[in-house]
Formats: sequence, structure tokens, C-alpha cells
Amino acid sequence: MSDTAPGELVKSRGGRYAGTLGIDLAAADGGERFKWFLAAVLYGTRISESLATRTWREFAVRDVLAPDRIVATGWDGLVGILDAGGYVRYDYKTATKLLDMCVALMRDYGGSLDALHDAAADPRDLERRIKALGKGIGDTTVGIYLRELRGIWAKAEPPLSPLAISGATALGYLRAGTPDPDRALARLRHLWETDGQPAAGFADFESALVREGLRLRRLPASES
Repeated sequence: MSDTAPGELVKSRGGRYAGTLGIDLAAADGGERFKWFLAAVLYGTRISESLATRTWREFAVRDVLAPDRIVATGWDGLVGILDAGGYVRYDYKTATKLLDMCVALMRDYGGSLDALHDAAADPRDLERRIKALGKGIGDTTVGIYLRELRGIWAKAEPPLSPLAISGATALGYLRAGTPDPDRALARLRHLWETDGQPAAGFADFESALVREGLRLRRLPASES
């Protein structure tokens, strides 16, 4: 059993990544949830967290944080923003992905991710619809995006990520081995609520565990 209470872990490691970007996922304005979607697409590529964050901030500085703004910026403009953020290796591919997903979102859901959520029949259909927005939006991006919307969107129930499981195991919240993701998720939720934390804030605990999992992955084998 971990010596660190879940609430204390969030304070020390940090909670939702969206919060560090100044995004209010629970806001009435659905544009906030699109801002996080853009960030999730950037974080979902094999690039460092710091470069993805810097690139998202380039989009923010230029006020290109909505589907129509991305489409209006065009492919060349998007490549320029991505390059300015250091996203050079994946700039062409990502610019195409961003354009495709925004065109699809505007065409099929009026530009609203909330409308996409409402149209979904269940959590798995929600994941399928997000992936269908564009080629290259896969399980990693969808997992990143929906993890932080757990407790905000009723159908945001992605599987617990391997990073969260490894972080929780290392910290003693889960037993060593290969736990069933569903049982592990239920166990972590129980620990969070037993600590007196609000159910809607569980995603902060989950994100803190992901941060720990990422830290462990970066350690040399002798230190992990």
C-alpha cells in the first residue's frame, strides 16, 4: 500500500495536463474541449512532451485554437506554426491531420466535440467517432484526450493506460504483476474516493499516475 495519499500525489506530481495549459475542461464553452483535443493530437505523436507543449502554445499565441481557425490558417500556415514550436519531424503529416479532422468535425458535428459526444451511443462508439475524424488519430491520442474528460463527459471512459498502471504499481497503489485494466481502474477509483476526493476529480489522480509512469520510462534501467 502506498504511503502517499492520492490527493497528496496530485499536489506533488500535478493533475490534468489540460490545467497546466490553462484549459478549463469543465467550462460551458465547448471551445475549451477542442483546445484540449488539439493538445492531445500533439501529445499523441512520438515527440517530447516539452516540444508538444511549446507547439500548442504557438497555436495559442496565434489564436489558432478552433476548427474554423485551423482551416482558415491552411496547410502552409499550420506547417509554419508546427515548425516554430519545434514539431519539425512531423510537421507535414500533422498539418494534414489537423486540417482533415477539423473539416470532418465541422462537416459532421458543426465543429462541436460536445455534439460528437452526444451523438455517440456509448464509450466505445465515442472513441470510434473521434478516430473517424481523420487518419492518424489512434488509440494513444484518443486515450490522452478522453482520460482528462473522465468525470466531465458521461461517455468518456477510456481504458486505464499502461503508463498509469506502471506508475500506480511503482507507487504501491496496485500490486505488482499484470493487473486487469478494468479492475485496476476500479481499485484506483476506490482509493481516490476513500481519500475523500470528489469523483469528478479522479482524472487528476490518473494524470498524476501517468506523469509518474513517464518519469519511470525515462529512467535508466539501473534506476527504474
